[in-house]
Amino acid sequence: MAQSAAGAGVDLPPATGVTATAARPMTRATPEPRDRLIVALDTPDTAEAERLAGALAGHVGVFKVGLELAMAGGIGFARELASDGHAVFLDLKLLDIDNTVAKAVSNAADQGFAFLTIHAYPSAMRAAVDGLKGRDLCLLGVTVLTSLDADDLREAGYAATPEDLVLSRAQAAKAAGMGGIVCSPQEVAAVRAAVGESLAIVTPGVRPAGSATGDQKRIATPGEAIRAGADYLVVGRPITRDDDPAAAAGRIVAEIEAAL
Repeated sequence: MAQSAAGAGVDLPPATGVTATAARPMTRATPEPRDRLIVALDTPDTAEAERLAGALAGHVGVFKVGLELAMAGGIGFARELASDGHAVFLDLKLLDIDNTVAKAVSNAADQGFAFLTIHAYPSAMRAAVDGLKGRDLCLLGVTVLTSLDADDLREAGYAATPEDLVLSRAQAAKAAGMGGIVCSPQEVAAVRAAVGESLAIVTPGVRPAGSATGDQKRIATPGEAIRAGADYLVVGRPITRDDDPAAAAGRIVAEIEAAL
């Protein structure tokens, strides 16, 4: 059994599925539907994240650590998960001057993470790829957050629709040499048609039928997202807030398998 990520005495099952040494985009013909499911460990502390990781190891392909957990010791937790062989998605949405982005990516690249997010501004993505220097970390360009709609974009000064902005940024990600992009399920088919198989498409805003939408505005079910062409699905609360997270993950994996 792999040792606990946070050292609190909870053992995680051995890692399976996606590993840090296979972090480049998988093909859409991946044989294990479970590998396509990324669970968002959006928790207030590492103790809760560790409990969830223990319950879900072997039932999901990737653990995602975002800003909430990162600010509560989550970077060290993510590093320990990765060192135990679990695939880790570090969702920090980097955006800064080029030099800072390049050096941040360079520092992240040797820590065993599978995925790292960058806001999909062309200069930031080019800097990220430059900082990576060919090492084994899949850089993902975050196009338009799934909590935003056309009204939100207008308020922020964008004239483009969400789909138009997503497509523009996906094409910029391809040109920069990124490993993939993050977009809502509603844009997946258009992105796949525009960039082909050259980029992995990671899709948050995924909600099983009947689930609360919460703060998400551009959503779809797991099956709909996979049929549209998504490679990976990010699911948080419908799994982590279920009384039986492993069973909830299993239902989503079954829906993914049925849609492939």
